[in-house]
Amino acid sequence: METKNKQKTEPKIVGTECADRDCPTHGNLKIRGRTFEGKVTSKFPKRIAIEFERMVYVRKYERYSKSKTKIHARLPVCMEKGISVGDFVKVQECRPLSKIIHFVVVKKIKNKEEIK
Repeated sequence: METKNKQKTEPKIVGTECADRDCPTHGNLKIRGRTFEGKVTSKFPKRIAIEFERMVYVRKYERYSKSKTKIHARLPVCMEKGISVGDFVKVQECRPLSKIIHFVVVKKIKNKEEIK
């Protein structure tokens, strides 16, 4: 019997390699759990805040009400230039990176101009 070495080859992205260890594509950060899509409300160094609406059931009135949720997510170095305030991004859960950061940006869905 022959055993062949099956190596996992990942596509290389030209010019966007980052040395960030908390990057889900280039680093050693495992992503798992819940995913959310939301609008970027504020941008900080290596972090963004996203906001999205959800429907919450109010038992007393037997109706739904709109509620906004704000989440802080890690912004990898390779995506820093491509994402700005107002963009629509997808975030996914990861291990706790700090007191408030438990999510990481996976990809950019739409620009600020495309949403309007």
